[in-house]
Amino acid sequence: MRFLHTMIRVLDLDKSVRFYCDALGFEERRRISHEKGRFTLVSLSPPGAPEDGPQIELTHNWDRDRPYERGEGYGHTAFGVDSMDALGERLKAHGLGFSWGPGSTPDGKGKMAFVDDPDGYEIELLER
Repeated sequence: MRFLHTMIRVLDLDKSVRFYCDALGFEERRRISHEKGRFTLVSLSPPGAPEDGPQIELTHNWDRDRPYERGEGYGHTAFGVDSMDALGERLKAHGLGFSWGPGSTPDGKGKMAFVDDPDGYEIELLER
């Protein structure tokens, strides 16, 4: 068994793709629109990940006009980064910033920070 993807529903697909691709450096791997079901799926890979590696799948329901409620069970998605400073500069260049941090990991062995995507999903960033 291997991990394939995590799906999140997004309200503004273009804004979300810009956030993940431009600000975080993800690569768009696939985009499929389903006319009958009135939704679009966009598969994104983190920077440097193999094409068949784990992905984030953005699902945009065309007729949705109000934000999704995240619920209290969901926590966050986490990604390892090579340089928190470089990512901070990249976010800044796109008019974004960390929602928390950077600070130390609980074990004190690395850096961590959080950034929120356009729909309010929290993304944990870890530098070891």
